[in-house]
Amino acid sequence: MPDLKKYDLILDALQKLLEEKTIQNISVSEIAQKAGMGKGSIYYYFPSKDAILDALIERSYEKPLLTAKNLAAQTDIPPFTRMAMLFQACQNSSVFIKKNSTSSNSESAEKFAFLHHKYLSHVISRLKPDLTEIIKQGIARGEIRFDYPCALAEIVLIVLAVKLDNSLLPSTPEETEETMHGLVSLLEKGTQVAPGTLSYLTLTPYIS
Repeated sequence: MPDLKKYDLILDALQKLLEEKTIQNISVSEIAQKAGMGKGSIYYYFPSKDAILDALIERSYEKPLLTAKNLAAQTDIPPFTRMAMLFQACQNSSVFIKKNSTSSNSESAEKFAFLHHKYLSHVISRLKPDLTEIIKQGIARGEIRFDYPCALAEIVLIVLAVKLDNSLLPSTPEETEETMHGLVSLLEKGTQVAPGTLSYLTLTPYIS
């Protein structure tokens, strides 16, 4: 049976190494040395360095994933309230990446570009099924009127992830806030609810 402590030690080792160099310049041997174990032990838990990075990213965003799954099951809570809570979880999860990527150093910026890509992919692909389920439940209850719940979930998550990550299209806090207001307005019109109904969904942009 896999040792969860050793599993976390491997992830901790990679996270520490990423503070010093790019993922491309980190070897499995270095990860093993930093974790205090043999290289063979690494391959017992992970098939490759990329798999370790994927696990590190997933661990960093474990909270919003659990939040999404829990919210999708709570049918007694209105769907838009659950969406707001999910949006907040996404915002909180972006803090980790932003804290580790805020630097004027070009080498540091390049170092975390790959992590940004992983972050965007992870948030969108892993949260999409849960947000889709929340929207479907709202449609079934007559609280949301929209014919393409899966597409709506994807659109919302793409906008949310890109704007909160703020690396692909760097924006000022004011620009990000305007985009979020625009997203809420589109949601209200697209789902046929009264203007202002979803104003509480707008997030305050994270400032590092």
